[in-house]
Amino acid sequence: MSTQSDIREFLASRRAKITPQQAGLPAYGANRRVPGLRREEAAMLAGVSVDYYIRLERGHLAGASEEVLDAIAHALQLDEAERAHLYDLARAVARRRARRTKRTRGPLPDSVLRVLHSMTDSPAFIRNGRLDILATNRLGRALYAPLFTDDAPQPVNVARFQFLNPHGRDFFPDWEQSLNTTVALLRTEAGRAPGDSDLTGLIGELVTRSEEFRTAWAKHNVRLHHTGRKALRHPAVGEITLDFDAMELPAHPGLTLTVYSAGPHTSAHDALRLLAAWAATEDASAVAGHTASR
Repeated sequence: MSTQSDIREFLASRRAKITPQQAGLPAYGANRRVPGLRREEAAMLAGVSVDYYIRLERGHLAGASEEVLDAIAHALQLDEAERAHLYDLARAVARRRARRTKRTRGPLPDSVLRVLHSMTDSPAFIRNGRLDILATNRLGRALYAPLFTDDAPQPVNVARFQFLNPHGRDFFPDWEQSLNTTVALLRTEAGRAPGDSDLTGLIGELVTRSEEFRTAWAKHNVRLHHTGRKALRHPAVGEITLDFDAMELPAHPGLTLTVYSAGPHTSAHDALRLLAAWAATEDASAVAGHTASR
């Protein structure tokens, strides 16, 4: 991935989404050649020269001040996630001479694992920005059981399962929304960690092997993913829609704790109880199989 081309395509795609009317500009002529703002219109809205804006959109963000970045974000009506992504890309340009690094995979701290496993009534897992699932509690592993097959590539990765596993589409019933969320999260992470060779390798694999991923990746959409609702289709429990909260771990940059929950006296709460019973049965079967093999 090239940070410079990412900047060019991201800014051009955001500019194409804003019509002159949305920007408060008159739309002269019926035969505009671009679907959104022209570069000169974006430059005027940002209060910079056309030549300077063109240079920025070509990927030359090095040296751009915070005020300029804010002005560009305002002119293109970027949301919170898009604004953060623009700043990540600018920082990536500033450190583009840094050597590419491979993210370490050291063990998670015992204190973090204790917190994770102390949650017994809610599925929970810890992931990194690449969407590798690094640890789960008992219900979290049960909820994501289709990802944890014996032949699953390691580390278990949500995006790889979703796009490359034949069961991915079944597991995510709200396919279009889930697809776009996954791609947007990876695009956001690519802006934050352009030197992560593991992330680059994953994206290259998905772009090469999945047309759906390739199409969504080209849109340059980004997003923050802190809270919401998630629908999954579990092979034993059926379709279940849960609330989720994703909390970054400040002491461990790059790691996110995601916890699912359901309100009392709801069908989702009943489904969680069924999931817990199924997990207990699976655990008992595994123990019996291990004992028999000894």
